[in-house]
Amino acid sequence: MIKKVGVVGAGMMGAEIALCFAREGYPTMLNDISLEIAENGKKKQEKILDKSISKGKIAEEDKTKTLENVHPTGDIKDLADCDLVIEAVLEVWDVKKSVHENLDKYCKAETIIATNTSSISISKLASCVGAERKGQFIGTHFNSPASVMKLVEVIPGLLTEDETAEKVTELLDKIGKVPVRVKDVVGFGLNRIFHCMYAEACRLVEEGVCSVEDVDKICKYGLGHPMGIFALLDITGHDLNLEVDQIMFEAYGERFRPSPQIQRLVDSGRLGRKTGAGFYDYGEKK
Repeated sequence: MIKKVGVVGAGMMGAEIALCFAREGYPTMLNDISLEIAENGKKKQEKILDKSISKGKIAEEDKTKTLENVHPTGDIKDLADCDLVIEAVLEVWDVKKSVHENLDKYCKAETIIATNTSSISISKLASCVGAERKGQFIGTHFNSPASVMKLVEVIPGLLTEDETAEKVTELLDKIGKVPVRVKDVVGFGLNRIFHCMYAEACRLVEEGVCSVEDVDKICKYGLGHPMGIFALLDITGHDLNLEVDQIMFEAYGERFRPSPQIQRLVDSGRLGRKTGAGFYDYGEKK
C-alpha cells in the first residue's frame, strides 16, 4: 500500500503534483537540488491554496493541514522510505538519468519510481534503474496545471509489472484524478493531440488568419476549453514546449516540426509567465 509519496523537482509542475497528494492527507517529500529551491516550491503551493481560499473553495484550516503534509528537502536520500516517488524535473535526458539512478540507489526495494516525462519513452528511462527495479518503474504524466486538471496518463514500460500499474492507478483514483492507460510511445496520447493543435494555432497566427487573442477566444468560446491555447502555452513555458516539439519531430517527422513562433520566443527570452512575457505580456520581468 502506498502511504508516503516523494516528488523530485520543486518547480511549478513538481510543486503542484506534490500538492495533489498532500491535500488528500499523504505525507509528501518535496525534493530539489537545494533546500531553498524545495522550500520555494512549498511557497508556490501556499499561493495556490490562497487562491482557493479567496474563491471560497477551501477553508484556512484546509490550507494548514495540507501544508503540514509537505516536507521540503535538498537531499534525495530523504526520499528513501517513500512508497512512491515521482520525478518531475527538466525534460532533459541527462538530468532525468541522474535522478533515476540516485533514486534507484537510495530508495527502499519496494519503492515505485514514476516519471512525469511528457515525451521520453518510459522503457528508455527504465534503463536508468537496476534489473530488480524495472518492474516497479512507470510513467505518470500529469496534465498542467496538475493541481486542477484531473487527467493523468499512466504509461507502463515494456517491463513494468501489472501490479505496479494497478497500485498507481488506484492511488490516482483516491486523490481524485482520472487515470488513463496509454501505450509507451513518444508523446503518449495527450501531447500528440496537444502539439498538433498548437502547431496549427501557431500557423493561423503566422498566416495572419487570426490574432493570438482571437485564437484563444476560439478555444474558449468555440471549443469550450477553460483557457486559450496560447495562454496555456505561456504557463507550460516555451523552453519546455520547444524541447518536447524537438523530441516529437525526431520521432514522427514533419507533422511535429517545431513552430518558428515558439523558436523566436525562446530566442528572445520570452518563455511565458515565468519570465513575465510570452505570447502575452504579464507586466513583470524576471
